Amino acid sequence: MKLNGKVAIVTGAGTGIGRACAAIFAAEGAAVVLAGRREEPLREAAEAIRSSGGRALEQPCDVTRAAEVAAAVRRAAAEFGGLHVVVNNAGYWMAASAEETSEEEWDKVMDTNLKGAFLVSKAALPELRRAGGGAIINIGSILSLVGMKRRAAYTASKGGLALLTRAMALDHAAEGIRVNCICPGLVETPLAQQALAQFADPQAELARRVAGIPAGRAGKPEDVARLALFLACDDSSWMTGAVVPLDGGFTAY
Repeated sequence: MKLNGKVAIVTGAGTGIGRACAAIFAAEGAAVVLAGRREEPLREAAEAIRSSGGRALEQPCDVTRAAEVAAAVRRAAAEFGGLHVVVNNAGYWMAASAEETSEEEWDKVMDTNLKGAFLVSKAALPELRRAGGGAIINIGSILSLVGMKRRAAYTASKGGLALLTRAMALDHAAEGIRVNCICPGLVETPLAQQALAQFADPQAELARRVAGIPAGRAGKPEDVARLALFLACDDSSWMTGAVVPLDGGFTAY
């Protein structure tokens, strides 16, 4: 039980990577607040944890709104007695070059992927400090590390998240608050399905992308969740400021 007695908040927790993180944290003993904008998937994910004997509650929360973020953090502390782990997983994806991106679209990507992580972390830091330390885990992307055509806003937001991770790690290391970033490649999530759906033949596009992954397969949400568990628990107690690719070797080229 690597997280026995700990309390975690996971954003974007209704589906995909966020849901997998919440499930594995609960299985390892944590009480988990599942935060997100869509209430039905949150309820389903939280109920699945509770039905397995875990402790979980769902909390509607738009990470771009500071008041909603603060309410989620307060509820975690009030319901479960503190806060020890934060997973900033909420994200928004779009494909466009800089020229094709409207100002409104740029703001939406930045507000969700970068400002959202900032707001959640800012609200959580006092609780992590009161707990004597903790872990913030940012879910970046391989596009935190490399560029890609027609991903201008998304790459900028995820690159910013990687450097926000490092800056915060330096600011809070002496307080026992560790900040790390996981950078997944192609993972089988609803967001990935949305990205593939724009192609005339989504399965052919998936096969093309998988062919470029040295490990020979796309990732699964549980692959990311297991690394998040490592970063959340004491196994990684000397690890902070790391930006870790998790991509089947894609960025090793």
